[in-house]
Amino acid sequence: MTTAPACPQCTMENTYPDGDNYVCADCGHEWPMAAAPEADDSADAMVRDSNGNVLADGDAVVLIKDLKVKGSSTTLKMGTKVKSIRLVGGDHEVDCKMDAGSFMLKACFLKKV
Repeated sequence: MTTAPACPQCTMENTYPDGDNYVCADCGHEWPMAAAPEADDSADAMVRDSNGNVLADGDAVVLIKDLKVKGSSTTLKMGTKVKSIRLVGGDHEVDCKMDAGSFMLKACFLKKV
């Protein structure tokens, strides 16, 4: 007899297979039986710009809109080219240095050059 794995959300072992998914009877969480954690890790590591191009460390990008810097009167202007970006985890995926200072930017405001 095979046993279903523990729930990844609540860690309870009261789970059962239902079609192509496992279901937790305690919290109601469902997850696929054929989960590939390696594929999920590579999907998280892939950062895309505003046009859907994959960004990598060292790429050059351009700002697609004016960005106000929080806590400052500085504005990063549209069309500013940023060289040698660095990808980091979190909400703001891109770390870069510009003439105005060092910033962390969201990839959705960048376009690969």
